[in-house]
Amino acid sequence: MLQPLLAASWVIQLHLLAAVLALGLGLAQFSLERGSPLHRRSGWLWVGLMTITAGSSLFIHEIRMIGIWSPIHLLSLFTLAMLVLAVRAARRHDVRVHRRTMISLFVFALIGAGAFAFMPGRLLHQVAFGS
Repeated sequence: MLQPLLAASWVIQLHLLAAVLALGLGLAQFSLERGSPLHRRSGWLWVGLMTITAGSSLFIHEIRMIGIWSPIHLLSLFTLAMLVLAVRAARRHDVRVHRRTMISLFVFALIGAGAFAFMPGRLLHQVAFGS
């Protein structure tokens, strides 16, 4: 069942690895004390993983709608911009904006976009369901 993933390009493999790690770390992050050193360190790691996830997606062109681009690439650019906004909010101690932005990124950019990867015809659908 992993054959489609193993046959995929290295950028797709990197993208998936970073996304899966970001999902696990993001779930763990919810249980950490807000503002603690562990929360901050794991938060930086999560930002790095999301940067790799969004950045690598800009080099994946399996779905093409406008030349080699698709709407998912707009989400990737938006994600990168929101990561900057969230980090800046944390540095300003604007907890409300930081929290809202990070949770929104987790829900929409990670879980929401990830759900589309399981649609028929997509790589993760082949991996998960064998078709």
